[in-house]
Amino acid sequence: MHAPVAAAIILVSFTAAFACAQHLHRDRYGAIIRGDVNSKKLALVFTGDRFGESTAPILDLLKQRGLPGSFFVTGRFVRDPALRPQLERIVSEGHYLGPHSDSHPLYCSWDDRQKSLVTREFFQADLEKNLGGLRALGALRENAPVYFIPPYEWHNREQVDWARALGVTLINFTPGSGSNRDYAPEGHPRFVPSATILQDILAYERKDPHGLNGLILLLHLGSGRKDPFHPRLGPLCDELLTRGYALVRIDKLLPQCEPKISQ
Repeated sequence: MHAPVAAAIILVSFTAAFACAQHLHRDRYGAIIRGDVNSKKLALVFTGDRFGESTAPILDLLKQRGLPGSFFVTGRFVRDPALRPQLERIVSEGHYLGPHSDSHPLYCSWDDRQKSLVTREFFQADLEKNLGGLRALGALRENAPVYFIPPYEWHNREQVDWARALGVTLINFTPGSGSNRDYAPEGHPRFVPSATILQDILAYERKDPHGLNGLILLLHLGSGRKDPFHPRLGPLCDELLTRGYALVRIDKLLPQCEPKISQ
């Protein structure tokens, strides 16, 4: 390759990466937690592991309203025969389907987040097994960006770096709205009624100087709650649309800055 051509490619790559970085918000560990705050777009993301009872109602609602979603599931979720039809719907109905680990391990200590509880070798094997199961369903086609939400939505910089080395972008929910609290069932010390979660999400718009722009709004595909959030999802979507927000897939909210995983 001639030097001027190589230099031009490097310049274009640097410019694209710089432009990408300008629109991303990361946590202290390097995970992407928010998109462009200057754009009135947000992504609804759903994670699932052992529970998936809300998956079908969520898909029904998104289909009725013509809205996209982004789903992140574990290998245990993928291997559950009862959930297979819903996974096939996620792919066939045009939603994003990405990894959430295979076995849903805790990556780092709750008390000392800097302390990893898994090795790099375990992390890679577990994530690659999850990715293999998803690809067998038709998700993550060649050259598609691979976004990854860690189990328990808990990680440190090591996992961010390990994922990047595999061409995978580790992301997490945008803190503040409290949407992720729907994981806690009745009797759990952190249980919050779904009506309160809905109110808090919408109220957060006034608390953040950027409103809900660029939010990664995380909910769960099941938790065993008697008061699941999915009946509130329709009113939430309707209100967000009324307020002028566009609901987009995660790969449309976040520019692709990390290298793509090899096939």
